[in-house]
Amino acid sequence: MPPSTTDPRPPRAVRPTGRLAAALLRLLRPGRTAPRPADPPNRLALDLDDCRRELARWQRHADSYERELTHVARDRAHLLAWLAALHPSSAVITPVADEGPGGTHLLRLVAGERPLSWRLPPVDLPLFAHVPHEDRAAAQLQRDGPRDPDQAAHILRHTRLLALEGALLAAFAEPRPPVRPTELRRRPADP
Repeated sequence: MPPSTTDPRPPRAVRPTGRLAAALLRLLRPGRTAPRPADPPNRLALDLDDCRRELARWQRHADSYERELTHVARDRAHLLAWLAALHPSSAVITPVADEGPGGTHLLRLVAGERPLSWRLPPVDLPLFAHVPHEDRAAAQLQRDGPRDPDQAAHILRHTRLLALEGALLAAFAEPRPPVRPTELRRRPADP
C-alpha cells in the first residue's frame, strides 16, 4: 500500500527502530514538549546551602580585607610616630574638641614651614609617648577641622625638594676610590 499523503510519518523503511528511536520520535513530534525533570524534593534546602557557601566565601574576603586594612593603619601609625620623632620641636598631640580624653587625637607638626595634622585613633596613642601632649584649651586656638586639602600636595612638594637636596649632596660628595681586594685587612687567626 502506498504511503498516504496525509500521514506525516516517513515511510516504514526510513523509520528508525529501537527504543531510543521511539523516544526520539516522541520528543520530536509536533505539538509535544519534552517532559520536565521533576524538581528535587529538597530544592530550597539546596539553594539555602548554596547561599550559605557564598556567604562564607564573601565573609572570608571581608575578613581578609579587614586584616589588610588593620595592617595598613598600623603601618601609617608607625610612620607618623617616626615623622613626629623627626620633628621634635614642633610635634604635639592634642585631643579633638568634640571627643572625650579617650577619643581621637590630632598629631600636629610643622614640616617645610607649614603646619600639618593627622587624626590618631586611641589605639595608636601608645606609639606617640615621645610626643608632648597639649591640653584642650590650647588646642581650641588651633584648627580642629578636617585636614587642609593642600596638605597632600605640600607633602609631595616637600618630599621632592628633600630628594633633590639629597641628590645634589650626593653629586658633590667626593667619590671614594674603590677598595682593592689586596687592601682589605685580614683578621689574625684566633689562637
